[in-house]
Amino acid sequence: MARYIGPVCKLCRREGMKLYLKGERCYSEKCAYTRRPYPPGQHGQGRIKLSEYAVRLREKQKVRRIYGVLERQFSGYFQEANRRKGRTGEEMLGLLERRLDNVVHRMGFGSSRAEARQLVRHGHVHVNGKRLDIPSYVVRAGDRVELTEGARKFKSVLASIGGADKRPVASWIDVDRAAFTGAIKGAPIREDLNEPEIREQLVVEYYSR
Repeated sequence: MARYIGPVCKLCRREGMKLYLKGERCYSEKCAYTRRPYPPGQHGQGRIKLSEYAVRLREKQKVRRIYGVLERQFSGYFQEANRRKGRTGEEMLGLLERRLDNVVHRMGFGSSRAEARQLVRHGHVHVNGKRLDIPSYVVRAGDRVELTEGARKFKSVLASIGGADKRPVASWIDVDRAAFTGAIKGAPIREDLNEPEIREQLVVEYYSR
């Protein structure tokens, strides 16, 4: 599965806000956006007025980068959400939130979604007692997620759990970090998804143009 491997701090600067792509670094003074809160490049500090299309495009790019998916896959999530009953934007965010790599991150076992994705890809995550190495797997209510015995000793996992209190708590997930397990209580709650701020209606407008 293809993924973005370029400098992620530039993505935060380009979108004009912290996207929390590098875990603990984003909460420290080393954060690139904290030190240089303007877009990268020669003309980054210039005053730029965005068109309506550009505003929608930037919001789409921001959401896509937050969850670490490329355009083709992200477009697929939108199309799937558009086929469902309910508000398309919220359905799309629900699908993204229930990705296994995002769930592992929300549970506190990965300080960033990229770190959580690596845990999944390397086979360190079990869902309902079975090893699952597909980051895009969509969990359902009642699913139980746990780390393998080996992963519970990883320094990165222990450090992530130690700093989990800094990150937003997902009320739709029940987590026992001491036992390295968690369970999905229900569908994601929109009010939980405000760090960073997401304006999903602009994404809907972008794809509906």
